[in-house]
Amino acid sequence: MQEEVENRTVNLVITSTKLTARTLAAALKKIKVHYDLSLAKKRNQKPTGKQTVQELIGQNQGTQTINIDATDIKGFERYAQKYGVDYAIKKDITENPPKYLVFFKARDADVLTQALKEYTASALGVRRSKGSLLKELAKYKALVAELPKKARDKLQELGR
Repeated sequence: MQEEVENRTVNLVITSTKLTARTLAAALKKIKVHYDLSLAKKRNQKPTGKQTVQELIGQNQGTQTINIDATDIKGFERYAQKYGVDYAIKKDITENPPKYLVFFKARDADVLTQALKEYTASALGVRRSKGSLLKELAKYKALVAELPKKARDKLQELGR
């Protein structure tokens, strides 16, 4: 939000002993030139991450598509953003229930397959086995029980 406010703020500083219409007109011309340059820079930037299909195709890098179910689109988007994939999601309403098509750049194919692999693993609940905590605790109890015990007298502890 703060960045948006900063982008829309214009600071105008004029150092002049006498403010005339000519000085004010020159300052406004400089502001217009600066504004035009910033617009040109913004137009030349390529969008990244989630985009529209037209923006993705407009980058002329070739696109590919895959189908995903409508169960967890946000979950997929999280993994796509994690891997920095440029993608666009389009709803295919010709089928019942509707499917979602994910368009992505052809050069992002390997990265997208890794993102999809992680997404499907999390969606299916596949997690690496951590083992049983109780079994591990029993193993450490057995190790502690095998340690030799020291006989202590109260006299030794008190230092007498």
